[in-house]
Amino acid sequence: MRKGYYIQTLHFKENGMAKTTIQDLLRKKAEGKKISMLTAYDYPFAQIIDEAGVDAVLVGDSLGVVVQGLENTLAVTMDEMMYHTKMVSRAVKNAMVIGDMPFMSYQTSSEDCLRNAGRFLKEGGAAAIKIEGGAEIADRITALTRSDIPVMAHIGLTPQSIHRMGGYKVQGKTKTAARKLIEEAKIVEDAGAFSVVLEGIPMTLAREITKTLSIPTIGIGAGPYCDGQVLVMHDLLGLFERFVPKFIKRYAKLRDDAVRAVREYKKEVEEGVFPSEEQSFK
Repeated sequence: MRKGYYIQTLHFKENGMAKTTIQDLLRKKAEGKKISMLTAYDYPFAQIIDEAGVDAVLVGDSLGVVVQGLENTLAVTMDEMMYHTKMVSRAVKNAMVIGDMPFMSYQTSSEDCLRNAGRFLKEGGAAAIKIEGGAEIADRITALTRSDIPVMAHIGLTPQSIHRMGGYKVQGKTKTAARKLIEEAKIVEDAGAFSVVLEGIPMTLAREITKTLSIPTIGIGAGPYCDGQVLVMHDLLGLFERFVPKFIKRYAKLRDDAVRAVREYKKEVEEGVFPSEEQSFK
């Protein structure tokens, strides 16, 4: 175990702006500045998120739910993750792109983990990967960082463990469970992770973990005391209606706007209003 092992990264200038690096995220924590992260799964939305100045873009396996319409993330494959990561990487010029390791891409062995994680950097154009789990995958995190593959850890409510957890339930609510999560956070830091996602845990516990670690904590359903926050883009924009977790804040209602636009299009087609001469060639 090696506490404080970080990949040294360089700043690449694109369009006059510096590419966000691990060192930038570490510096933000040290200076008490918040880190912003959002998910993206395709070129146009990744471009919008990047243009807005978000620090990091996560190509999450949440695409299984919000893009593919699945009940959970377990069926998402490495090839599907590569497909979406390539699109996002083409769009993003300044944010850090992080690829999400899907279920069974890293659990079987360190060799499989390294091979699949390496694809995110070699084929997908990502700068780092995210991986779910704590003590049980510490050896994977160490192997990855030794191979110059930066790792964002993920503890608390880990969606790939829904069957063991009995569903999407808040974690760390008892004293024993809270102590275990604090230990897990220390373990992933010692293993070499440059940051850790805290999902679905009480905000007081997230605050304690954030104060304990020297690496940034990124919260989702973990309250305001983390070093940064991440949301699923479809939730933030009001594009996903099937279920809305308590921790979601909708900043727009694009689904409603899209339905209105499509209905207006249908109406104009049926009435012969569209296309008009203005949309026609002469």
